[in-house]
Parts: sequence; C-alpha cells; structure tokens
Amino acid sequence: MRRLWRVGATLVVTGLCTAYILWKIDLRRTGHVLAHARVGWWLLAVAIMVLSVWPMAWRWQRLLAARGVHDSLGRLVRTYFVGYAAGQVLPTALGGDASRIYETSRRHEGAGGAAAGTVLLERALGGAATLVLAIAGFALAVGRYSVGGYIWVELAFVVLTLALGIVLFSRRIASHFEPLLRFRILRDVYTAMHSFRNDAGLLVSMFALTLAVQAVRVLAIWASGKAVGVDLSPRPYYVMGPLLFLVALIPFTVNGLAVRESFFVSFLGALGVGADPAFATGFLFFVVTIALALPGAAIVASETLRSR
Repeated sequence: MRRLWRVGATLVVTGLCTAYILWKIDLRRTGHVLAHARVGWWLLAVAIMVLSVWPMAWRWQRLLAARGVHDSLGRLVRTYFVGYAAGQVLPTALGGDASRIYETSRRHEGAGGAAAGTVLLERALGGAATLVLAIAGFALAVGRYSVGGYIWVELAFVVLTLALGIVLFSRRIASHFEPLLRFRILRDVYTAMHSFRNDAGLLVSMFALTLAVQAVRVLAIWASGKAVGVDLSPRPYYVMGPLLFLVALIPFTVNGLAVRESFFVSFLGALGVGADPAFATGFLFFVVTIALALPGAAIVASETLRSR
C-alpha cells in the first residue's frame, strides 16, 4: 500500500510539473532553441562535471584512508562513475551513494561501516559547502535579483542545514538515538562518522576542497545556459545552484524528471529569461548528467560481458 502511494505521488508530481512546463513553453520554439545550441559551451559543461570527479574521488580516498581502508584513486574514480550511472535509475543521488557503499564493501570485507560513514560524511561536507554557497547566494540576491520566494527558500535551507549538522554531530542529541545503535550496521556507521571529530585538520581541508568543487560545478549550469543563448553572468547561478543541488537530492520524481526543468523555467523566468531558453538550459544540464553517467554504464556493460 505504501509503495502504491509513493508511485501515485510521484506520478502526480511529475504530471503537475509537466503540465506547468507545457503551459509555459512553446514546443516548436524550444526545439528550435535546442537545435541551434552552441556545442562548445555544452562540451565545457560536460568537461567541468567530468573533471570534477577526480578531486571528489581523491577526497573520498583520504577519508577512507583515515579509517584504515586503502583504495587506489583509479578504483574510486571508477566507483564514482558507476554510482552516477546507478543514480540515473535509482532515486537521485541516494542511489549513487548506495552503489558506492556496496562496491567498496564488496572490495574490502568488513569495511561496510567505514564505507557508509565516509559516504555520509561526504554528503555532510557537500551540505556544508552548499550552505556556504547558499549564504553567498542569499547575499547576492538581496536587493539585486527579484527571484521572489526563492530567496526565503534559500534562507530556510541555510537554517535547516545548520540544524541537521547539529543533530549529526552533537553528542547530547546522539545519546537519544542509542537504542538504534544496537544494530551493528548503524553502530558502525555512527562510529565511522563521529570518529572524524578528532581529525579537524582533515575535515577542514576536505571541506575547502568540496567548496571549491561545488563552486566550479555551478559554472556547468552557467555554460549550459550560454549554450542556448541565456546571456546572464555566473552570479545569479550562485543563487540558483544551491537550490538546484537541493532539488537534485530530494526524490520528488525518478531522476528529478520534470521537477528540475520546472525549477529552471520558474527561477530563470523571474530573471527575465524566456520560458523556452530556460527550459532548454535545464534540459541541456540534464543531458550533461546523462553524459556524466555514460562512463559508468560502459564500465558495467564491459564487466558484465567479460564475466559472461
């Protein structure tokens, strides 16, 4: 019954977002915009996203090594790409995280807790970096961009992220969840995450790296817009980026289908961008994420054929 309710809710959200998109755009005009997109800008967006995998894999390598799990950078890059491929068919980024935890646990027996703990810590670092970008975006938006309620959504996101950080790392709050720690996997994950309290230097350096990577990744959205003639500076995308990362994390629909494009049409529309190029920007950025998943899909297909 719960599964039917979830499927029904997904279909309703997808249908409403699709109806909103069709109400705002002209399909023929949007097709014309996409057909005349500048490939060079789109390839720049793809290059930004693909090249950012290596510093993120190196970050994960450092976190795993701090918990006694040693893996090669090449193997972790491969695991990241496979995770992106899994994220195209599983619920958003969470499916990719589950894939990375499974792959690492299979290679390192008994390291499931460390794998899950470091992946969750990566998410926490990503949330903290997004928090900083959201604060910067909020400061940039106030008095400069008329994006309506999105400014206050960004502020609410900042507050909620701070609250989540306190819940995750506060010993006093964690004590209320002790009954759950009777389960081995939850205890191992908790121990792996909270053991990083004594590695402040590592966490600070990994946070700085995460912030730099996320700031560069926002430029991939900007390049997608430039590809279809959206003539905006990167600045408003730093207002938009944290909200888009949040939309990408929450499994409203399969792979964010229709929700992501509705967000682009609504947000960029508030900045005076027409619905057709705004939708085209979101669609091209979606194609960028598909391109990012292709190496992982090729790896899985190749390994499956070899095993047969």
